[in-house]
Amino acid sequence: MSIRTTLDKDLDRLKELLIEMVNLSKIAVEKSVQSLATQNLEMAEQIIQEDQKINDLEEEINNLIIQLIAQQQPVASDLRAIIAGLKISNDVERIGDLAVNIAKSVIHIGDGPLIKPIVDIPKMAEMALNMLNNVIKAYIEKDIELAIETAKEDDEVDALYGKTIKELLELMPSKPDAFNQISQLSFVSRNIERIADHTTNMSEHIIYMVKGKNVDLNA
Repeated sequence: MSIRTTLDKDLDRLKELLIEMVNLSKIAVEKSVQSLATQNLEMAEQIIQEDQKINDLEEEINNLIIQLIAQQQPVASDLRAIIAGLKISNDVERIGDLAVNIAKSVIHIGDGPLIKPIVDIPKMAEMALNMLNNVIKAYIEKDIELAIETAKEDDEVDALYGKTIKELLELMPSKPDAFNQISQLSFVSRNIERIADHTTNMSEHIIYMVKGKNVDLNA
């Protein structure tokens, strides 16, 4: 088997691992928000336990990348794909961690009455997950325009985050006994907002992979 054939095979494997990692992270985020809406503490615990699968995939990706650089002869475009893959895997691992943070907040809140209906938080999560779906599609198809458009959606997540935090803070004076729950719901909102930020980072890595240009889509 030629060096080029082996390299292409390893690059395909890198892509497969990244897609698997993204899918696991998406499921973790979906379940974490669902566990909040239903106050399912058992589901929250499960999310925390299953995070190791995402960490293991990141380690496998790191080992594959070391092998690619050490044993193959990647040209410039290959190196960009390898570096982008490394950076994307780091962002996806962080998304998995953020899902775990949400699950921990669910456990802290417990199964007592909620101070308000959980509406905007699932809506925010849906927006962030839609970004994640689009960004992995942009990665697979090397679609720069989709990557840029996906990053723009971060502004909508930020706006809903600001609205949610404002409403939670306004509850403080009238519900001092609910300080813990308000704090935890604020943490959940912040973690979802950070998921959208990491997805925006992934859009930047895709542009670098395709064009070799470093751009700041958070500006």
